[in-house]
Amino acid sequence: MALSRMAQEFAAEIRQQDWSDAPYRADRAGHQRNTDSLSKRSKDVLSSVETEILRMNVMWATAQVLGHADPNFDIYEYAEACGVNTRNSRGGKNGVIEAGIRRHQGRYQQPGTLDWT
Repeated sequence: MALSRMAQEFAAEIRQQDWSDAPYRADRAGHQRNTDSLSKRSKDVLSSVETEILRMNVMWATAQVLGHADPNFDIYEYAEACGVNTRNSRGGKNGVIEAGIRRHQGRYQQPGTLDWT
């Protein structure tokens, strides 16, 4: 199933962003630490595991909105497009991907709510 244009564009931004120092600086979309001048480089950098957790959280926040708007939204396809690993150690779908979104009776819950019912 093909992602919507909006989902493709969100995923492209999430995938290409250098998240390794995101908590330590506000920067434009498209930041790549390896192309920064020395004066702009943050001294603090996340570990690779922390960086991937941040990327996953950004993916989940945007997926909540996209999934609510599009009944055909595929969280796994979107996560992969964002650069998030969607496979478990045996090569199957990692259930953690779906666990990060809020659903009720199979439908994505409304963005901005914490309605767990």
